[in-house]
Amino acid sequence: MQVFMPDAPSFTDSPDIQVRVEVLFMPSHSQPGRLVFAYIIHIENRSDQTWKLLARHWDIVDGLGRETSVDGEGVVGEQPVLPPGGSFTYDSFVTLEAAPGHMGGHYVMQDAWGARARVPVAPFMLAEPGRTLN
Repeated sequence: MQVFMPDAPSFTDSPDIQVRVEVLFMPSHSQPGRLVFAYIIHIENRSDQTWKLLARHWDIVDGLGRETSVDGEGVVGEQPVLPPGGSFTYDSFVTLEAAPGHMGGHYVMQDAWGARARVPVAPFMLAEPGRTLN
């Protein structure tokens, strides 16, 4: 399987939760009008308290400027609990009709006392290798 990885991953660093995203273009799963991008997300709890990931929100924009929002409980069917120093890594994919595009969003996290926090995920590019980004 052939994959291409862009040069710079997306990186969000807050005092409590660190989020890192790597994107892979999947040419063997893509075709004209249906470009497949896999993404790997690593979430690390850098606080002294336990956090649970309750929900996610994504804003996705394709190369034609069309916007899609996706909301859901947890990630990949789980609501992971991250103890102090703990981390969780998962992968998923997104399809675009046209590239380059981008996506970003946030996670809704909850601490042990029920307080909720929104953890941003910095926008990351969805581009085919060798394409010029405007």
